[in-house]
Amino acid sequence: MAKNLVIVESPAKAKTIEGYLGKDFLVKSSFGHVRDLAKKGLAIDIENDFLPSYEVSSDKKNVVSELKKLVKEAEVVWLATDEDREGEAISWHLYETLGLKKKETKRITFNEITKTAILKAIENPREINQELVNAQQARRVLDRLVGFELSPVLWKKVRPSLSAGRVQSVAVKLIVEKEKEIDAFKVSSFYRVNGNFTAKNGKLKAELSSQLKDEKQVEEFLQKSKDAAFGITDVQKKPATKKPAAPFTTSTLQQEASLKLGFSVSRTMSVAQRLYESGHITYMRTDSVNLSDTAINGAKAEVVKSYGAQYSNPMQYKTKSSGAQEAHEAIRPTDFSVHSIDMGRDEDRLYDLIWKRSIASQMSQAELERTTITIEAPGLSHHFQAKGEVIKFDGFLRVYIESSVDDEEEDEQTEGLLPAVEKGESLKTDTIIATQRFTRPPARYVEASLVKKLEELGIGRPSTYAPTISTIQKRGYVEKREREGEERRYTVYELKNGAITSSEKTEVTGRDKNKLSPTDIGVVVTDFLEDHFAKIMDYHFTAEVEEKFDRIAQGLTEWTKMIHDFYNPFHANVEDTLEHSDRATGERELGVHPDSGKKIIARIGRFGPMIQIGDEQTDGEKPQFASLRGEQSINSITLEEALELFKLPRTLGEFEGQVVKANVGRFGPYIQHGKIFASIPKGEDPMTVTYDRAVEILKEKQEADANKIIKIFSEDENVQLLNGRWGAYLKIGKNNYKLPKNVAPEKLTYEECIEISQNQEKPKTKGRATKTTKAKKK
Repeated sequence: MAKNLVIVESPAKAKTIEGYLGKDFLVKSSFGHVRDLAKKGLAIDIENDFLPSYEVSSDKKNVVSELKKLVKEAEVVWLATDEDREGEAISWHLYETLGLKKKETKRITFNEITKTAILKAIENPREINQELVNAQQARRVLDRLVGFELSPVLWKKVRPSLSAGRVQSVAVKLIVEKEKEIDAFKVSSFYRVNGNFTAKNGKLKAELSSQLKDEKQVEEFLQKSKDAAFGITDVQKKPATKKPAAPFTTSTLQQEASLKLGFSVSRTMSVAQRLYESGHITYMRTDSVNLSDTAINGAKAEVVKSYGAQYSNPMQYKTKSSGAQEAHEAIRPTDFSVHSIDMGRDEDRLYDLIWKRSIASQMSQAELERTTITIEAPGLSHHFQAKGEVIKFDGFLRVYIESSVDDEEEDEQTEGLLPAVEKGESLKTDTIIATQRFTRPPARYVEASLVKKLEELGIGRPSTYAPTISTIQKRGYVEKREREGEERRYTVYELKNGAITSSEKTEVTGRDKNKLSPTDIGVVVTDFLEDHFAKIMDYHFTAEVEEKFDRIAQGLTEWTKMIHDFYNPFHANVEDTLEHSDRATGERELGVHPDSGKKIIARIGRFGPMIQIGDEQTDGEKPQFASLRGEQSINSITLEEALELFKLPRTLGEFEGQVVKANVGRFGPYIQHGKIFASIPKGEDPMTVTYDRAVEILKEKQEADANKIIKIFSEDENVQLLNGRWGAYLKIGKNNYKLPKNVAPEKLTYEECIEISQNQEKPKTKGRATKTTKAKKK
């Protein structure tokens, strides 16, 4: 048996490390956290200085049992989890859960999984850093307190089953505020004017220095330009330089992978994790742009070898963020001589991006020459400008060009190569074109730009961006809506050969894909929390909390004092809101019904956004209700659109002796035929679906259901053996039961099925605690 037991978080990491250590070392994985706050109740003893109650996760009991056996057989246990707060906390939980002792336990960390780094870590062990553990505990406890106390307020005052989170709710607020800015935006039009000229040495395209505000100004300018003698009045050439961007941090990697590769934030982190665990890149959760001397020297050698000494410019970057966590390195390749890898498409592309960004950061700046040509004519108050850029030395641009999350789809700008011209040179006017353009509302966030905004505000840290963005989408507060856009007309004026013509063209505006939009419930919850928990929703306050976690990590603040200072006023706020606030439904009155005269309102109901006709207290009659369709919102639906919803359900005819209806429900549009409910495919409309198409949908559903059934018993038709997503299972009434392993479901008898259901292990009650341990206060 190996004398040394090394414990890491993931099997992939374990496999890589085991290859670097000798036969005296056994490397095992804890598969992440082995314990967490108990699921049942608050699991925090508020009266006893916020002492947390931890329990081993149900899915980790076997892992813990195996590790305990291995610990008994080992002489030294090496806790080799990640080097950030989360990793430190995992090591501490392992130490506590496995009953380890200081003299036989060593804590090691490394920024990359290479043989050199692992062996160096083994030579330099340390103890568990309790300050880092406390910072993670403080975050976990604070977030449990907020979620545990805020969620019941939302259940009572907005809708059941809702939840709130300290950072997540603030992230949703950003998206809600952006949507309100877009709704309030007033579009105005202007004209952008471009001139096409011929010079002695070639064609020249230039843009008018000022935009023209309306048709009158356009016509006046074009009339004056008919006989104008355009010429070059100024030529300016200026040298310029462009510097490479710093190597990647977590947030800049997430942004660039989104822009260049189309990756979501969570996808980027999953792929980066695999690259790290395979030994290809350094640790992927960092807000530092620092590079080690080894990395700088390695990059220099590779730049000189691949591109030449003139391209090398070794550079150490400094982190701008004052709240940057522990002194990690930036994300970089572990070996700069490895230009590409062969793991999988995602891994290969992300590695390529990291390699290029890292190597470019150590390369010479690009040297440019920027030329600006001014074109004027006597009697005209506006002038044209042509701009061009020539690369004199490409430097880092040979490898990498940075993207920007702020890039918007702008009309083509006149940048590029220009012909050689001289001041005083006369030009021939080919065409002058004035195109109507429109002001644009603020752009909705994509995941990358939301990460950038959170980082700018000091909200969250590298480990929290991806889970925050995933959580707000899973909870239904935010969604990625695809907007087809709408057609818009615009006018184009053209001056050519002394004649002015105008034409009308069309374009699609408002098209959106992968942009984050708030749902109706997201807006209502945000407004409610803003009204009653302004401090929790304040960006500055949320950033201050992050800074306090940093102070705890540095050993400057006692974590329980920080929680105490936060909790008392927060709890009082919760109590006051429960007692004195009204229900929040986002209610919006649309008008009255044209026939009955009853009030029509849009609001959030128990099952989501809905339209209500009438009010029982006012009319003495039960109101009518209709659910909104997926693309509709209570904030924008019109009276006419609301009335259309009450035309459902539509009776389409009869099939096999039963009525066929088209309707919209909680889970979208569907066809109903007796007890059969078949979803209408995306893109098809319950208001226009035909009888023949409805029958098609029903037959497809019947066929799918028939393939699902393995066996139904004549003794009781409620006892069924079915094919499910994870294999065969037993269903009796509304209850589902697992089948024993290695059983052929089609051979089971009715009696055997009943026996299986009676001997089935009872499902654990949601939130029920198992073995609970109190955290030791440090």
